[in-house]
Amino acid sequence: MDTQQRIEAAKLTESENGMLYGEYLQLDKILSAQRLLSEVHKATVPDEHLFIITHQAYELWFKQIIFDLDWIIAVFSNHMGLDESETLGIIKRLNRIVLILKVLVEQVMVLETMTPLDFMDFRGYLCPASGFQSMQFRDIEKKLGLRLENKSLLKPCDQNKDKEIQENSKENDLSLAELVERWLERTPGLEENGFNFWGKYKKNVESLLNMYYNATLDAKTDCEKQKRMADYERRKATFDSVTDIKLHESLVQRGERRFRHKALQGAIMITFYRDEPRFSQPHQILMLLMDIDSLVTKWRYNHVIMVQRMIGSQSLGTGGSSGYHYLRSTLSDRYKVFLDLFNLSSYLLPRGYIPPLSSQIRSQINLYKDYISQTNDDTSA
Repeated sequence: MDTQQRIEAAKLTESENGMLYGEYLQLDKILSAQRLLSEVHKATVPDEHLFIITHQAYELWFKQIIFDLDWIIAVFSNHMGLDESETLGIIKRLNRIVLILKVLVEQVMVLETMTPLDFMDFRGYLCPASGFQSMQFRDIEKKLGLRLENKSLLKPCDQNKDKEIQENSKENDLSLAELVERWLERTPGLEENGFNFWGKYKKNVESLLNMYYNATLDAKTDCEKQKRMADYERRKATFDSVTDIKLHESLVQRGERRFRHKALQGAIMITFYRDEPRFSQPHQILMLLMDIDSLVTKWRYNHVIMVQRMIGSQSLGTGGSSGYHYLRSTLSDRYKVFLDLFNLSSYLLPRGYIPPLSSQIRSQINLYKDYISQTNDDTSA
């Protein structure tokens, strides 16, 4: 809203003597939207009111998450690249999504004050309604970047609901995960004809592995040598999986990694140099993305435990899904959108092996330092 629009809005408010709290929030609609089916059937179950309120609250928070995700995606979608001046806004909204998800995780405990017998008293009225039919939650998953193929454990009818969401989305829409991947690929310092971070990283990985290998030769007993050699081979296999692009691509094809190789390089570089002003906010963004993934997983877990507590592990969901068994399957890494970020620590190097930044690349990435230097020069002049 620009200045003129604010002035007009203020005039409108003054002319109408303002608006009452209930009118502004349209509480007449919200507070009258609880229809107890048990009451309709003249067998009122008081806890059905709690059940409805809790799920309506979920949907309202889902709407806010979608609102913030749409803003973040729009900023990342800039074809010229992410405007550095907008990273603070991205961090603000990602942090808000994290706080909302924390509320949603805790909200499950409120629902658990209802006993299984109380739920059974009105559960039969719900069919075929099911939490799986929450289009907003599926929309959140789609906007974050959860892949449809990672839902192979769903029943055919459940898969159709997800396909419906995909079909209703614009073909050219990119998920947040895809946009973050594209953003990471543009990390300054990855250029081979510049700082060439990845070339330096691979060289230092080789030096580190040589150190571990030589340590096996210094073992005093065969038992100790076997342990050290096993440790060396494990470390080598881990680093080979990230330095060898063919191995990386095979892991992507198997669904064990998500990002393209250059995006993973960018994520590792940002993690190494997170104390540099230019990389501080990008590092915060990566941390918040992991927080979101973690909290969605925690919410799924709390939901699984609640479902098992309420209906056991053998009953089908009210919408016809496999119930507990399907929900339990969603706790696997297949359902993590930013799985590669969680595994970054596997590819880190001790501080002594981190390639030092040259004065040229340091000048390039630290815009704030350049500004301070220029200011000091102007003051001296």
